[in-house]
Amino acid sequence: MLSRLADVLVPTVGRLTVTAETGPGLAPGSIIAANHTSLADPAIVLAALHRIGVQPVVMAAAGLWRTPLLGRVLAREGHIPVHRRDPRASHALDLAAAVLASGRPVLIYAEGGIPLRRDAAEAAPEPFRSGLSRLAERTGAPVVPVGQAGARRVTSGNTAKQLAGLITAPLRRPHLHVHVGAPLSLTGGHNANTRQAHSAVTAAWRTAAAQLGEPAALAA
Repeated sequence: MLSRLADVLVPTVGRLTVTAETGPGLAPGSIIAANHTSLADPAIVLAALHRIGVQPVVMAAAGLWRTPLLGRVLAREGHIPVHRRDPRASHALDLAAAVLASGRPVLIYAEGGIPLRRDAAEAAPEPFRSGLSRLAERTGAPVVPVGQAGARRVTSGNTAKQLAGLITAPLRRPHLHVHVGAPLSLTGGHNANTRQAHSAVTAAWRTAAAQLGEPAALAA
């Protein structure tokens, strides 16, 4: 339901386009790694994936489960709460491994948070935390890099700016783009795997941002 709802709601706040190197669908039990720039981008990524026939289980900040209605939806659909900087964080990887073993894809945000910048411009993904590499090494699942651009045009900055952006987005309808890259296998050491995944997601982000004419991507 969450993926279908995102695909209905996102066109009301922006003009979403999607490109993919994978063709329709993904291999069963894939790890989807996306860049994280805004509170809006999970919905945008879910909407884009839904358009290519993919409905992942999402690993997301545990605080979302305390949000009325949304928390119930997340729990009912089996999405995975991540308790950051908490001993329970490793349990999220256990749950994700079980989901992958069942053949369902898992969406993970390896940066572990949203950048603190207040402008609406694009920038390359920040360094990855260890969870993505640990999950890939543990399960052998392929990693599908996803780059999204434009979410910061919907919401970014301080709380007042984010609310203003969300309220005005249906009038502005900014361009949004998601690029799904080719799957990769992480077969090196832990640090090398993290660098390889980060590089692939950065390349997917650069493709998405270039579609929007973002200076950061064009300069690169």
